[in-house]
Amino acid sequence: MNMKDILKDAQFEAVTETKVDAKHRITLGQVLSDQISSFRIYRNAHGQIILDPMVSIPANEAWLFKNKRAAEMVKKGLEDARKGKLIDAGEDFSKYLDDED
Repeated sequence: MNMKDILKDAQFEAVTETKVDAKHRITLGQVLSDQISSFRIYRNAHGQIILDPMVSIPANEAWLFKNKRAAEMVKKGLEDARKGKLIDAGEDFSKYLDDED
């Protein structure tokens, strides 16, 4: 794997130091976001380790990440909404809401 694919930013800073426990585990404590669900782990010939944080998405939403055109359309729609570029739907769609939540 190419290092450019792994490292999104080459500027690292020392955050904390931790020790390995009896079962060879480490804790990352406060350095993690609540959104992180797993890590991809990389190790080089010198034994240095990079943990690449991952988040899980529901299987029924994975199609969007595989469909580049659809993903770009969603990004454009979100950007338009941020800029206030909205149009009137011409219909009140709230009548289709299911109130059984």
